[in-house]
Amino acid sequence: MEKVYLTKEGLEKLKAELHELKFKRRPEVSQKVATAREHGDLKENAEYHAAREELSLVQTKIEQIQTRLAHAEVIRENDIKTDTVAILTSVSVSDIKRDKQMVYTLVSAEEADIKLNKISVASPIGQGLLGKKIGETAEIKIPAGIIHFKILDIKPALY
Repeated sequence: MEKVYLTKEGLEKLKAELHELKFKRRPEVSQKVATAREHGDLKENAEYHAAREELSLVQTKIEQIQTRLAHAEVIRENDIKTDTVAILTSVSVSDIKRDKQMVYTLVSAEEADIKLNKISVASPIGQGLLGKKIGETAEIKIPAGIIHFKILDIKPALY
């Protein structure tokens, strides 16, 4: 697995989610399984099978988070270069066709939140902006077509 780049805040959020799953959610679901098991014939016990499925999903999520944490690398402010668009930079762009300006912060998939204009470096827009310099134009293919962004400014984006 590739490195998972996170802010300190993102790392703490993942750790908190893992703690919640391991020490609250998994014991609750395990109790559901035990309770459902007491209801008799397991072959026809829909409650038991649903609880086992839920437990499996919780365990899978725990393993996924543990893997991400094992590959996590915290990016610090002095690690961020602003000569090109990179992870944890805020980039001001102008949509050439619509003559509209926006600011995006490029983050890992774990920290993406479109409502806050935090976009994943793995997204089409994130991929299209990576490596661009101020003044350059990025031609980005998205599901709705092709957009052209002119890079106006690049700043560190630690929050």
